[in-house]
Amino acid sequence: MPINQYRESGLHLALKHHLARDGDVLEAPVDDYIVDIARDDLLIEIQTRHFAAIKNKLANLLTSHAVMLAHPIAQARWLVTYDSEGRLIKRRKSPKRGHITHLFSELVYLPDDLLSHPRFSVCALMTHDEEIRVDDQQGSWRRRGISIRDRRLLEIVATHHFHAAADYRALLPDTLGAEFTTQGLADALGQPRRIAQQMAYCLHRMGIIVRTAKRGNAHVYTATSIDSNGTA
Repeated sequence: MPINQYRESGLHLALKHHLARDGDVLEAPVDDYIVDIARDDLLIEIQTRHFAAIKNKLANLLTSHAVMLAHPIAQARWLVTYDSEGRLIKRRKSPKRGHITHLFSELVYLPDDLLSHPRFSVCALMTHDEEIRVDDQQGSWRRRGISIRDRRLLEIVATHHFHAAADYRALLPDTLGAEFTTQGLADALGQPRRIAQQMAYCLHRMGIIVRTAKRGNAHVYTATSIDSNGTA
């Protein structure tokens, strides 16, 4: 399949138009790639999931360009199911709620030199969206044969930009002590320990936190100093 031919979701398309400015070029050819948005001083790639699939592209583009990776996180999602004839069966709100720290569930798949690259930045967009489903008996058995057909943007409720270590460190709760474990981080965030582990793994690789001891099998972390440029 040619690199510029793919099935673009409604969510991806909506985010592309939201992020674009006057003068930007959409679906621009750059260095043997097709980039979602190109402007004079910045390339923007939108990735709704699977950061691992784009890591080589990002690394190659960063050799000569500033690159921002934009990623939506569904703070609220509605599941909309149609029958095979296109008739609405039901619309319900998903019990899952996205949190800004869920970004680290994707960042864990990017290499250290990319995360710390001075020309690399991340834009996390907290969204409300719809997941469009069809009861066609061709989907996953976990969904009882229902297929997921699309995701549609309803609203962007917040935008977070990460350019430097200080931006990531700001996600550490003020209630954390000088030393903490991933369980303590999870409790302070109000998120599952898995998220806290992924966050700690990324922040440790970026030099934002360091391991200072162990309590049983748990690493103890402390935050490093951030200089005037926002660098750890």
